[in-house]
Amino acid sequence: MFTSLSDRLTQTFRNLKRKGTVTESDLNATIRDIRMALLDADVALPVVKEFTGRIRERGLGAEVHQALNPAQQIVKIVNEELVSILGGQTRRLNLAKTPPTVIMLAGLQGSGKTTFAGKLGKWLSDQGHTPLLVAADLQRPNAVTQLEVVGERAGVPVFAPERGNIHGHDASLESGEGTRSFGDPVDVAVDGVEEARRKSHDVVIIDTAGRLAVDVDLMRQAHDIRVETSAHEVLFVIDAMIGQAAVDTAKAFADGVGITGSVLSKLDGDARGGAALSVATVTGQPILFASTGEGVKDIELFHPDRMASRILDMGDVLTLIEQAEKAFDQAQAREMTRKFLADEDFTFDDFLDQLSAIKRMGSLKQMLGMMPGMQGMKAQLDSLDEREFDRVEAMVRSMTPFERNHPKQINGSRRARIARGSGVSTTEVNQLLERFGDAQKMMRQLKKGGGMPGMPGMPGMPGMGGGGGGKKGKQPQRKKGKSGNPAKRAQQERDAAAKEQAARERSLESAFGGGALGAGEQEEAGQDLSGLKLPKGFEKYLDGGKG
Repeated sequence: MFTSLSDRLTQTFRNLKRKGTVTESDLNATIRDIRMALLDADVALPVVKEFTGRIRERGLGAEVHQALNPAQQIVKIVNEELVSILGGQTRRLNLAKTPPTVIMLAGLQGSGKTTFAGKLGKWLSDQGHTPLLVAADLQRPNAVTQLEVVGERAGVPVFAPERGNIHGHDASLESGEGTRSFGDPVDVAVDGVEEARRKSHDVVIIDTAGRLAVDVDLMRQAHDIRVETSAHEVLFVIDAMIGQAAVDTAKAFADGVGITGSVLSKLDGDARGGAALSVATVTGQPILFASTGEGVKDIELFHPDRMASRILDMGDVLTLIEQAEKAFDQAQAREMTRKFLADEDFTFDDFLDQLSAIKRMGSLKQMLGMMPGMQGMKAQLDSLDEREFDRVEAMVRSMTPFERNHPKQINGSRRARIARGSGVSTTEVNQLLERFGDAQKMMRQLKKGGGMPGMPGMPGMPGMGGGGGGKKGKQPQRKKGKSGNPAKRAQQERDAAAKEQAARERSLESAFGGGALGAGEQEEAGQDLSGLKLPKGFEKYLDGGKG
């Protein structure tokens, strides 16, 4: 969504960072580039003026001139102001103290209200709630049927006493049946709330009708539904690809209905994304959710700081971690831990489990795009073929259980059979087995407490701080000789075994995310995390989730 904007801002800051000092002319040139980038991304002009004005005011102040690195300070200011126009703080749903909580969805026709209703229902179900969808859009052809289909996919019940416009009348006739509701949407909404009380649903999600443009009838109907149901949340669903029209639409709904928050739909599109940077400032209400795909699970809480980091190519590691926590099964993680500590080899069955977890996390391109600095590798990301995962999985599933657990026993005839069974060439099977052998070697190295290959401290990896590039690193300490005293020698052996076990556990921590090191272990490992500049909210992952 923000690819073009991110590219231009990244190039602007790259030019700025080349300068040792930042003069007023440098700042003016940077602000001019930022203004052009935002306008090109369809951000509303009043928002752009306010945004660049605050950057100029802070950029000419003491916080930049007294900074050790003025260029980085400018980037920091832009990041903070970008977070501000995106809403500032993450805002969650305000749930009623006395159920049910009534959530009303409003917006133009085609903005994605019905699809989002199912996604929100699924998301709330995963949070332990019991939502009910109410079909109050009785005008759009087959809107009720669509909500029922979406609700079935999400596993959320739908209250639909009226069938609505099932004949597809979408033009104004003399009788007016093309524009009037086929039933009273206000009554349906009120009855839906009562149904939720009777059946102990704690959240009601009301899907309302939209129009192709803002009109008086739409606003009156949406306002009546809000008043009659005493809605706790009125979420304005806006198409993230709508561009400059987002400003007028958002103002109309904010004034006519009185929204409490916004939802950005179709955030996975390739439009310029100006609506996302305009709607929070224009309406004065925060963005609560972002819809990132067509699936019922393609929904995420909107975090302004994380979205700003994505736009500025600083990555979104926290969201990546949260997705991994949801995708990776704890029982499988414990089994991997047991096998790791028991010196059992990594098998193709384990590989299939890991592959399934990665697939559950979503698109690999989207996940890699959350890593810092990935805008510079956009060409490589675009050329990535995610179907390769399917080919690899087909090869593994063409193996017998014996072959999956004993890959070294796969000879030429077995490889040819696997290739025929999976529809690939023998060369591809050979490449898979070779890469899998390298993965097994890596796992064995982890078991010895050597760390991940390519990571700091790894021997034999040039340029990675491991002393493998031909340069002499820190010489390893010589082992002390064993004592001739039997009691002392036994104590030495116990200490050595304890150190080896501790090293293996530390390697396990980094490999499988099995928790963070305690304070004492940090000292023993020589790791002081107190001075690190970490993303906001990252601390909870360093203390095992206690924070």
